[in-house]
Amino acid sequence: MSDTDTEKFSLKHAVAYSSGLFSDVLSYQFFTFLIFTFYYTIIEIPIDLMTWGWIIWSIWNALNDPMWGILSDRTNTKWGKRRPYIIASFIPLCIVVVLLWTPIRISLLSEFLYFLFVIIAFDTIYTMFSINQTSLFPEMFQSLEVRSKVNNVRQIFSVLALIFAFIVPSFFIPRYTDKQFETNYVFAGIFMAIVMAIGALILIKWGIKEKKEFSVSKKESPSFFQSIKITLKNRAFVCYAITALANWYVFGMLPTIVPLYGEYVLNIDNSLLQSILLGLAFLSAAIFVFFWRYITHKIGLRKGFMLSMVAFIIVLFPFMFISDFLSGVLVFFFVGLGLSGSLFFRDPLVGAVADEDELKTGIRREGSFYGVNALVIRLSTIFIFISIGLVFDSVGWRVFDPLADPATTSLGLRFLMFVFPAIALTVGIISMYFYPITKEKFEQIKEEVNKLHKEKAARIAGK
Repeated sequence: MSDTDTEKFSLKHAVAYSSGLFSDVLSYQFFTFLIFTFYYTIIEIPIDLMTWGWIIWSIWNALNDPMWGILSDRTNTKWGKRRPYIIASFIPLCIVVVLLWTPIRISLLSEFLYFLFVIIAFDTIYTMFSINQTSLFPEMFQSLEVRSKVNNVRQIFSVLALIFAFIVPSFFIPRYTDKQFETNYVFAGIFMAIVMAIGALILIKWGIKEKKEFSVSKKESPSFFQSIKITLKNRAFVCYAITALANWYVFGMLPTIVPLYGEYVLNIDNSLLQSILLGLAFLSAAIFVFFWRYITHKIGLRKGFMLSMVAFIIVLFPFMFISDFLSGVLVFFFVGLGLSGSLFFRDPLVGAVADEDELKTGIRREGSFYGVNALVIRLSTIFIFISIGLVFDSVGWRVFDPLADPATTSLGLRFLMFVFPAIALTVGIISMYFYPITKEKFEQIKEEVNKLHKEKAARIAGK
């Protein structure tokens, strides 16, 4: 019997580890949900200028995201390889979550430069925290059964964080597009930072249990550019990365557009009701996670993810014609079916890639994969804002105007909620079709990886 067969699931450990994911998701989704609305409607930075800001941000991420992952993989201290980065980053991350909403209001140039500075600062620190807490998942949990159980707990925490990120701000900000509530964004940021700190501390205290056999010296680990080259030559990872790009495009587009879609398509000017719709989608996602776990055991990760994207396209279609709050409630509930698939499959798929890669290189390189994966996720932001820019320019919304023609703005917002996401998800389905790790191959990989881990543990014990 293999070690992975005897690995036991600990709910306490899973909850403590998932608390870190809660802080991770809370910070990023709070950022994603309101950063565009704040700087576009409150600060009134033109959409084309914001798009250039996101492009510059993404160029920085081309170095920042892989850097943290590879640096973490090459770290070997008595405190572990991931823990030092998590401890060093969580307090600065909490601080920058507040600074997001304090622009320098001197001129358009000062506002834009502050916007550019603060989104780069946020992502640099966030990536340092996120890559390391996420990389722990396939390292600490080895068997498919335990990974699946832990992943269920993680996705429940992830969904709770999403609901928290989307609903709690409405308690501080009565109307997201109203300039008189600019200061309220700061109060919301302070509250979010406190909650994030609590989750991170629980992770650090009880959730991190690194294994010595996964420690590696810098001499054994590939260099920065070698690691990127190996990662990008991995066919399974490239297929996953393209699919992840498509899913994160949709995952980022929906919360970015919902405040405007709710107000100018569904005619909801109450921020709490807008947030409830988005929160409902992620609440239902927590329920549908168990459905996708069942599907995974039946048909495997690859086919399961493809099926979830087909379902995602179907449930997004009603955004083309609904026009009131009650119909929105029904549609957003079923959107959770697609969202839960994106949430459920991402980490197990990367874990499978890391397992296969370890057999080839002899080294666990989750940080490298998650680092490049983080870059892919950030690239989705460029496509999101290029899409928004194209649509808003075509409907006369280059600069926010609440009195613009409602028919054209409504159609543009509907396209951003369905047509563009449907195209992205279709690309994702095609890419996942070529993902080479089938259900049968994954079982074979796990057996071989288990033997390799035994050999590593024996070498360490013999020192």
